[in-house]
Amino acid sequence: MKELRIVRGVNAYEVNIQGKANEPITVAALLDRARFHLGFTDIDYPLDVIYDRLERNAPRVAIIGGSLDHPAHIVDWDTTLKAAYRIWANGGVPFYFGIPVVCDGTAQSNLGMCYSLESRNAVAKMIVNQMEGQQYHGAFVIQGCDKTPTGILCGLAAMDIVRRRRGDAPVFATFAPAHVLKGGTIPDELKAELEEVAQLAEKKGETHFADEIRGTAKYILQCSTDQAFQGIFLRMVTRGIISEEKRKHLEKYLSVATCDGKGGICAFNGTGNSSRHTMSAFGLVHPSVELLTEPPSQKAINGSIDALFGYCNNPDFSVSEMVKKNIENAVRITSGTGGSSNLMMHIVAIMVHAGVDFTLWDFDRIRRAVPVPEVFDYSLTEGRDIFALAQQCCDGDIRGMETVFHELMNQGVPMYLDAPTATGTTWRQRLEDDRNLSATGVKDNPIILANPKRRFSGIDALSGNFIESAVVKISGMKTPQIDSFDNKAFFGLYYENEEDATAALLDVTLLADLRDAEAFPHEDLLAMVDYNARSGETRGDDARKLDYAELFDTMVKDHTLKMIVFISGQGPVAFGMPEQFTPTQHINHNYELNPLVVLVSDGRFSGVSYGAAIGHVTPEAGNGGGILYLQTGDLFHLKLRDRQLDIIDRDAFRKGEIKPSNANLSVERETLGKERLERIRERRFRNVAPTNLMLDVTDAAKGVVPRAVAESVTQKYEFPG
Repeated sequence: MKELRIVRGVNAYEVNIQGKANEPITVAALLDRARFHLGFTDIDYPLDVIYDRLERNAPRVAIIGGSLDHPAHIVDWDTTLKAAYRIWANGGVPFYFGIPVVCDGTAQSNLGMCYSLESRNAVAKMIVNQMEGQQYHGAFVIQGCDKTPTGILCGLAAMDIVRRRRGDAPVFATFAPAHVLKGGTIPDELKAELEEVAQLAEKKGETHFADEIRGTAKYILQCSTDQAFQGIFLRMVTRGIISEEKRKHLEKYLSVATCDGKGGICAFNGTGNSSRHTMSAFGLVHPSVELLTEPPSQKAINGSIDALFGYCNNPDFSVSEMVKKNIENAVRITSGTGGSSNLMMHIVAIMVHAGVDFTLWDFDRIRRAVPVPEVFDYSLTEGRDIFALAQQCCDGDIRGMETVFHELMNQGVPMYLDAPTATGTTWRQRLEDDRNLSATGVKDNPIILANPKRRFSGIDALSGNFIESAVVKISGMKTPQIDSFDNKAFFGLYYENEEDATAALLDVTLLADLRDAEAFPHEDLLAMVDYNARSGETRGDDARKLDYAELFDTMVKDHTLKMIVFISGQGPVAFGMPEQFTPTQHINHNYELNPLVVLVSDGRFSGVSYGAAIGHVTPEAGNGGGILYLQTGDLFHLKLRDRQLDIIDRDAFRKGEIKPSNANLSVERETLGKERLERIRERRFRNVAPTNLMLDVTDAAKGVVPRAVAESVTQKYEFPG
């Protein structure tokens, strides 16, 4: 057996007899399970040998798994035992611990989502607690999805900084993402039932429901698809087209057809797969385990762990060094692959935990220094999900994020080639072998493109006269949709919470009610139709001949009526910053509202969210930000391409001018703001456990990290561009 030791710092086990008394039995028990499960006979691990390895400071590697109530982690135990075997074979000492993992899909639309983001910070804390308490040197991380991988990386990076500061050995790690969960298929019998329902809607004159059902049925069946169907069915029940019993029947059989029994990370390009791409871009994923359609083989795990033991004594390959040296690569790959808007915040958090003063605007500066083209042609309706990408990689046609790296460089995007990676080599060394590196290796239905779809991609940062920052996933909007909302005037529809907004979006009479109540002043409607109308659409004298109801209906038909649905009180302090995925689905799959509505919130959006959704608004309502004081009927101007959202002056607008408002709403609407703030705080404190209140964190632009972490940074980020 190999005799490897960590050469830097103090060996806590050498000077402490209790650790050497306690831990050998945990190592032996883990390897006993591995021997029983895997059937290996080529290694032995008596307690005295385990003692000797601890005594001489052999690498103590924690295998970090998740919880078995999350689809990505249901085969963790198999991967854990393969990893334990290989760690011991390399001369190390394997340990295992698991962490709880919140499934954001499961938590959607319930109070569980209020705990989701906080769980990232809790995971970082748990990682540090366990790794420091047991004095593990490094980690083999079984990477799940959502925000957990970034939470783990935050913890490892923070611990690396602390250990190096006190002269101990650096922290080393490698990430092994769970395989991709194959999307489900709607059974033929259920497809026939859905078509019957669509035809029933047509017979009743509700053709848009038929279009919505058929459009949604084109999507690969995933939990996000089920959410879209549910919104359609709920509105159909309201209209008396189907019964509540029929709705429940359809939802049941859609749900049970959704997930493959082997589990894995959902195949849509949400936060789970965005995290996979980002961890790879940070250099932390060995290519042997990067994109798989099945749980990793022993050979794949061997490749990852053997490389880990090759760099475990090299401080240039420590976790914080990998993070800092790969930051530009991570931002550009996340952008080029159309990553989740959540990653903009999580990447900031990772850098802050690595001891760097880094914000949303640093992320934005990297992304915009050289435009990052859209090199991902991902589609859930055309068979190009991440499972298909994994198949292409497993077939050897392309090389995953190495191919993305290669194609971005071919498009003139600067990538830092000398950054360290989990192979024990740099990107430059990895890319010297150009076999199957080009995206052109996939001839049929490519997902990574050699010729980009568009010259821009990623996530844009916005500002305005009532917000300091916000983000929009521009890669989640098709160019015609960007055109339809860019440089347009909007009415605001204000909601204090997600529940009220969701109820409104599911209300089939929403537009009729706004019309009948004359919710927007007639003069403002006339000004809006003049400003928003395109050639050939109703405006000017023709519009002025119409009464209120006729004008309103004409604007809905022509898509010149534009509205921003504001969902307030969803920020970290107010309510834990839950994802607003459900409202986005109710807009995206409502063919009447979709061309009219932009969603804006101080909450987050799911990684699978797409369309006109602007989130992470700062300052948040819970901190007295401008979003707290808005009202239904306020006027706004959105310039997507100029990254600007302003509340505008009503009098000027009626004269045909767009002029940002100079009103001090916090003064003019002080009483309204106080009343809302009281309700927000009361609701938060009454509904969320006090253990999870996020009252001492930075805002979304600064990563929503504990203030103590933000205040401990010692390095200022210097953009090399």
